Amino acid sequence: MPNRGNLIVISGPSGTGKGTICKKLLTMNKNIFYSVSATTRRPRPHEINGREYWFLSKVDFEKMIEENELLEWANVYGNYYGTPSEKIDELRLQGKDVLLEIDTQGALNVMKQVADGIYIFLLPPSLDELEKRIRRRGTETEAVIKRRLDAAAQEIALGTHYNYVIVNRNLSRAVNQLNAIVVAERCRTGRNLEIINKIKNREI
Repeated sequence: MPNRGNLIVISGPSGTGKGTICKKLLTMNKNIFYSVSATTRRPRPHEINGREYWFLSKVDFEKMIEENELLEWANVYGNYYGTPSEKIDELRLQGKDVLLEIDTQGALNVMKQVADGIYIFLLPPSLDELEKRIRRRGTETEAVIKRRLDAAAQEIALGTHYNYVIVNRNLSRAVNQLNAIVVAERCRTGRNLEIINKIKNREI
């Protein structure tokens, strides 16, 4: 029976580069599986249903809430976001690591349910740089940009609840730091007691 896989949760304020960093990590480390979240927001250009998100109607999302099919869910800026739990449990039981990219509100909810998760907080170099990144998207109105920046200032204070913090000044460095955390967590003593005992007892 393989060791239970890790649940790796990365979150941070909107615009910190969570999605880009996660995509790079999945390319670098083929032993990690990405958990696709569900949302009722509209797809952005080039987003594909089932890849970035499962894009659902409000009715379908609320049905998942009623049937307890979500690890966590939240209403963010007027849209539902949530994490389907079935696939995560299945992969972890197979010994596979699962990467979950969610907002801070969702991450705090997961912390209450998954005590052995690995929680990583992604920070921008500064709030000025964060604003530049959000504006470069070209997908939000001025009102939404202001709301996101106001929220970011409050969300940054939540970084103290996480196991690790990464400042995204340089994309390659941030990805390498994230991968280093994943590899180090696999090497924890508690995850390797079986192999320690087998070698000690000359069973292998």
